[in-house]
Amino acid sequence: MPSLLFVGAQAGRAEEAMNLYVALFPDSEVTNVRRAPDDTILHAHARIAGRDVTFQDSAHPGHAFTFTPAISLTVELQDTNTLDAAFAQLLADGGTTLMPLDAYDFAERFGWVQDRFGVSWQLILAP
Repeated sequence: MPSLLFVGAQAGRAEEAMNLYVALFPDSEVTNVRRAPDDTILHAHARIAGRDVTFQDSAHPGHAFTFTPAISLTVELQDTNTLDAAFAQLLADGGTTLMPLDAYDFAERFGWVQDRFGVSWQLILAP
């Protein structure tokens, strides 16, 4: 199961990210949240597009790493409108397009985005 650790400038934003992802994708819900004394996320579980993902805010500000597009969460969506809306929301507020929404030889519609938290997403229209 993927585990997203929010560190550095993103520390303290795990809950914000988790809530965004749950709102964007069908078959998503927060299933468990454990909080640290400062109310950040010590450990949370959510189902995102039918897949289990854990979320954590780092308690150690000195980590020398962050998210990288070398690892992406891939979501297969059933319709173009849902895919386009999710892509736009992930791109909003500082996200970056890694591959624009378009038709490719491997997919009728596909887009790759790194969101404002640094998490990389590949969104693909279900065949």
